[in-house]
Amino acid sequence: MTHRPMHSDELPNLAWHETRTPRHSLGYRVSHTVLSVVSLIVVGVLSFVGTMAAATLSDVNTTVSKQKVHVIAQDGKDDDENTLVDPYANTAIDILLIGQDTREGAGNTAIGGDAQDTQNLHNSDTTMIMQIAADRKTINLVSLPRDLMVDTPSCQTSNGEIPAQYTVQFNSIFANAYAQGGDVASAASCTLNAVNSMSGMDIKNFMVIDFGGLVKMVDAIGGVDICVPVDMVDSYTGLDLKRGLVHMDGTTATQYARTRHATGTDGSDTMRTTRQQYLIKKIISTALSKNFFTQTSQLYQLAKAALESVQMSTGLADTATLVGLAMSLQNFDTTHLYSQTIPIEPWIQNPNRSQLAEGAEAVWQKLRNHQPLVEQQTSDAAASGNSTGDTNNTTDSTGSSDSTDSSNTSADDGSTYDANTGVITQADGMLIDKETGGTIDPETGAIRDSITGQYIGLANRYIEVTYCSA
Repeated sequence: MTHRPMHSDELPNLAWHETRTPRHSLGYRVSHTVLSVVSLIVVGVLSFVGTMAAATLSDVNTTVSKQKVHVIAQDGKDDDENTLVDPYANTAIDILLIGQDTREGAGNTAIGGDAQDTQNLHNSDTTMIMQIAADRKTINLVSLPRDLMVDTPSCQTSNGEIPAQYTVQFNSIFANAYAQGGDVASAASCTLNAVNSMSGMDIKNFMVIDFGGLVKMVDAIGGVDICVPVDMVDSYTGLDLKRGLVHMDGTTATQYARTRHATGTDGSDTMRTTRQQYLIKKIISTALSKNFFTQTSQLYQLAKAALESVQMSTGLADTATLVGLAMSLQNFDTTHLYSQTIPIEPWIQNPNRSQLAEGAEAVWQKLRNHQPLVEQQTSDAAASGNSTGDTNNTTDSTGSSDSTDSSNTSADDGSTYDANTGVITQADGMLIDKETGGTIDPETGAIRDSITGQYIGLANRYIEVTYCSA
C-alpha cells in the first residue's frame, strides 16, 4: 500500500472502488467485547430454542427489541438497510464484530479501570469479520489489527460528515466518528464503511460489545478451560496464570483476551489477537457441550446474557431471525470455524504500525467469493508441507477426530504430519500449521505468516496436546 498526504482536491486512493461501485454501510447503536458474539449466534439463541415457553418468548422478544438499532446510510439509500436477515435463504451471512473499549458502566470499569483520562473514551479494541457459509457448515473469522494503517472514505455520522482521509490508524476511525457523531451508531457505521472499502465486501450487519458483555457470557456457561502454554503474569490486568489447563471465569477470560504486557507475550496487538480467536472457539465448544434437556436453566441464562450483551443492526434484531439462524447452525462442527488475522507487514513509515501485505488480497477474495479460509486437500499434500490442508482430517480441541484418519503420515522430503495436532514437522524440525502454512513457535503455539513473519493465529490443537495432554 502506498501512502501519501491527501490534497484538498482529491479523495483517498481506494483501489477497490476503481472496479466496483461504492458500498454503503449501515449504522448501529451498539455496546458490549467481540469475543461473545459468535456464541450469541451459534449458541445463545440455540439455548433459547430449547426453552420456548410463552413467558420465555415474551422475555426474549423484549430483550431483542431493546437491542434494535437505527441505521445511518452512507449514500442516501434506504432500500435494503432494514431488511431482515433470512437464515434459510441459502446465502452467506457477513457480520462485522467490533469490541469496544469503554469505561462506561460498572462492569467495564471493573475490567478496564476507572482512570479519569479514559472515562470518555470509546475505542475499537478488536474488530473481526465473521462470515457464515451459505450451507452453514463453515464459519470464517478474520481479525483486523487495530494499528493497521488504512485509507478511509468519507463517512456520514449523526452530526455531519467526516471527510475521506489517507493513512489513518484503523481503530481511530471508530473513536473519531464517535467524537464527532456523539454516539456509537456513528462510530460503528464509519468502521463498517472503511472495512467494506478496503475489502471490497458488502457487509450490512454488525454487532458491538464491550468488556462487561464477555464477562457475562463466560460466567453464564460456567467458565471455560484454556490451555496456557507459558506462565503469564501481567501487573496491568492482575493476570497470573501458570502453564497448563486453566479454568477461567468471565473476569479472568476477559483479562486473558485483553493482556498485551504479560510475560510470555511480545506486547503486540497481533499476538493478543491470536488468543482472542482461541477464546472464541473455546466459548463456542463449551456452550455447545451443554445438554439442552438437563441444563435448560443454565442455557437460558446464557441466551439472556448473550442477548443483553450485544446490540445489533435491524437486520438481525428480530427474535424469529435469531431463532432461525440458530436452528440453521444447530449441527455446526466447531472444527470448521476457521480463524486468522488478515496478512500484514510493518508499515513503511513506522515499523510499530502495520499495513496490508500482499497476501491480504487472497483472503479478501475468499471472503468476497464466500469460500472457506481453509481449502480442501488430501492428507498426502498436507504431509508434504503444502500450506492448505485437508479439513476432513482435522481434530478438535478435545482430540476427537472428524474423520477416521488420525494417524501420522510421512512424506518423501522427510516431513511428517500429525493429525492429532494438525502440525507438519519438517525435516529440520520446523513446525508448520497445516491449515495456514504458517510457522509455529513451539513454546507459545503462535503461528506466523511464512512470508511476512506476522502473527496470524494460534495453533490451539498443538498447544492443547503438547502442554495440556488433550
